[in-house]
Amino acid sequence: MLFDNMTTEMVKAMIETLPAELTVINAADEVAGWNKHETRLFKRPMTAMGMNFRQCHPEKSLAMVEKLIAEMKAGTRDKATFWIDLEVVKGEPKHKIFIEFYALRGEKGEYLGCMEFTQDVSAIRALEGQRRLMD
Repeated sequence: MLFDNMTTEMVKAMIETLPAELTVINAADEVAGWNKHETRLFKRPMTAMGMNFRQCHPEKSLAMVEKLIAEMKAGTRDKATFWIDLEVVKGEPKHKIFIEFYALRGEKGEYLGCMEFTQDVSAIRALEGQRRLMD
């Protein structure tokens, strides 16, 4: 792996700096961690740490998430992508939220867990023209 020379502190800083929210569950379906705790679109109480994801996932989407995780465990799926419109600030227009689930796999392909990647892409969608590095 090309990150072998990175310290734990560097990896944590990198994950916090990503312009996205990450949530990771382990192979036992337990919440293993998340970033951006204070500024998340989808807030996570500290009591969710170590909890089975089924206990802290919205009921309306739970069946689909369970199916997705089962497919990742079975090795028939590695990724799922979808997007929703979400009211981020009360009374303001909804933001486009891009969500991806990725299977986390070991070097031999074994299922290690799942990562949820969530990003507000409204500003990206509004880009026009070009802006060069030094502009």
